[in-house]
Amino acid sequence: MTVHPDAVTAAADRLAEAAATTTPCAPVRDLLGATDLKAAYAVQQRLAARRLAAGAVVTGRKIGLTSPAVQRQLGVDQPDFGVLFADMDASGPGPVSTARLLQPKAEAEIAFVLGSDLDGEALDLATVRAAVDHATPALEIVDSRVADWDISITDTIADNGSSGLYVLGDAALPLDAFEPHEAVMRMYADGDLVSEGRGTDCLGDPLSALLWLARAAREYGDPLRSGQVVLSGALGPMVSVRDGVTVRAEISGLGTVGATFTDKESS
Repeated sequence: MTVHPDAVTAAADRLAEAAATTTPCAPVRDLLGATDLKAAYAVQQRLAARRLAAGAVVTGRKIGLTSPAVQRQLGVDQPDFGVLFADMDASGPGPVSTARLLQPKAEAEIAFVLGSDLDGEALDLATVRAAVDHATPALEIVDSRVADWDISITDTIADNGSSGLYVLGDAALPLDAFEPHEAVMRMYADGDLVSEGRGTDCLGDPLSALLWLARAAREYGDPLRSGQVVLSGALGPMVSVRDGVTVRAEISGLGTVGATFTDKESS
């Protein structure tokens, strides 16, 4: 299937309208097909360019579909990625507003903050490990502009990897003090255990996910840069969040991260 440029524009417009009105839309795979990753990333890039033109600032990337179970569910054999912007960073002591989100869910992850660029030709695990300044616990608040999360791989890629917000914890450990693949994660909602997993559930090792992203970002012409944040992928199942709930994730060897959610706009 060859996707016409008008279809890319139409898909971008549909997703942008859903975001602006906080009204979920129909999937965009009717415009892009269900397997055309190139077209889906073209939509993502179109939407990112609009945000940048409006003054948004890129802070990093997020990796999705790192769980083999989710890959099987969607019939894909690789992860995907989205772009993080400064206005998505909800870190801090105050409540996290979901007012501009549509169907938010939380998942616990290991975030990497880069200390050097990852733009070289020879990218391997040793290279990406050396590029990490530190790791920190994170909550990603995923969201979908597509009604009822009825998504294929092209829908989620086009929709910026189903991204919403992110929350970083206070801990900042170099990788000589923390081994990502050995981590055990438990996530609680109002004190009840709602999700658990391990570092090995993220492509076998969150650093393997970072390597995949570094190669993919370079291939798409926008390599990872020093200072950027990378959300490396969920360590366990995502859970829906609602107004008033407090979510807290514990990642062994790294620390905790938490957030209380509200449907009110932050001041």
